[in-house]
Amino acid sequence: MASNFNSQPTQNFVPIKEVRDGILTLKDGSLRALIMVSSVNFYLKSADEQMATIYQFQNFLNSLDFDTQIFIESKRLDIRPYVALLEEQYKKQIIDLMKIQIREYINFIRQYTEERKIMTKSFFVVVPLSPGLVGSNSGFFGNLFGKKGTALEERNKSFEESRAQIEQRIGVIQGGLNSCGLRSVVLGTEELVEMFYKIFNPGDTEKPIKAK
Repeated sequence: MASNFNSQPTQNFVPIKEVRDGILTLKDGSLRALIMVSSVNFYLKSADEQMATIYQFQNFLNSLDFDTQIFIESKRLDIRPYVALLEEQYKKQIIDLMKIQIREYINFIRQYTEERKIMTKSFFVVVPLSPGLVGSNSGFFGNLFGKKGTALEERNKSFEESRAQIEQRIGVIQGGLNSCGLRSVVLGTEELVEMFYKIFNPGDTEKPIKAK
């Protein structure tokens, strides 16, 4: 039993079926969209501003008539691109003193981040659409009455209808977040693929990046 479990490909444990036009389609047929949200330093606000923020966020949550998820990603700060940039500048220097200073700075950055384990946080709102709302013309009665065209055409039509529904939800959420003073952006296909690749391949963050 254990050998069969270990031999299964990683894809079997990933609930995502495909990513299309910035929309995640899960294996159960439901859809997901992800909105990245900015953060605010709540404790730098005055007491009145804090209460106003809480009240606005409460009103935003109460205005929703569908389920949502708030996802916080906490991960170690990846300084590799910055170090690679410094290494590139180091190679270009012709003044010995500048090269020494850049090398000392690189060593300082590496040691500082290693000792303190600096973390970064990203905030997301997950916008769902359940299987029951996806493809209103699908199923037995959809096949029986008035179904025309190929299976691919029907699938594309169903996806477009579902995307329209989820985009309406996105608009509601972004409007509510804006009223709370929060900026937001919907992740596109490339951002989603990159994000989930890093989630399911955390070991890649430990690999060094070579300077060009």
